[in-house]
Amino acid sequence: MDIAAVIFDFGGVITSSPFEAFNRLEAERGLPQDFVRKVNARNPDSNAWALFERAEIGAQEFNRMFADEARALGFELDGAAVLAVLAGAVRPAMVAALDRLAAEGYRLGCITNNVPTGHGAGMARSSDAGDEIERILARFEHVIESSKAGVRKPDPRIYQMMYEHLGLDPRACVYLDDLGINCKPAAALGMQAIKVTSGEQALADLGQVLNIKF
Repeated sequence: MDIAAVIFDFGGVITSSPFEAFNRLEAERGLPQDFVRKVNARNPDSNAWALFERAEIGAQEFNRMFADEARALGFELDGAAVLAVLAGAVRPAMVAALDRLAAEGYRLGCITNNVPTGHGAGMARSSDAGDEIERILARFEHVIESSKAGVRKPDPRIYQMMYEHLGLDPRACVYLDDLGINCKPAAALGMQAIKVTSGEQALADLGQVLNIKF
């Protein structure tokens, strides 16, 4: 089946990975590397991060709950400190790729796990950065934000919402995400899934699938 749509994660794909910022924060605070990821991996459907990404709690409750979860693992770190470094830097080559794909006739979608904080869907820390993110998001035909949809990846329903909105068979879609756990449901539904480790690798792999040189 011919590919008709390319669907992107946002953080870690269009922007640099938030995990890089988390690692810097951990180094600054004398915490073990990947500590934030460890906190978020415990009770992944009901922890502070999951609840906040589904907008079931607000920023103050997230701050308290995350601190409690970190403390349970033996370290002090509040949620506010994590949110302060959350938004990544835009990858210009990925934005250029969006324009190229649109020019080639591909439909564009975005599925992002985000939290109701910062400026806009990209959770930018300033209004100027938020404006830049909004201009990028405007390139997509359809954007699904976990904090608005009330469902988050890797729940298969969020991928189904996308391809049903586009009116496409999932086999006509390519999906890019920096987390393997989020790629697996997309692939199980029939999408061609690309795990992103860098912007360059993502465009090389996508180019192979679409027979395009970015």
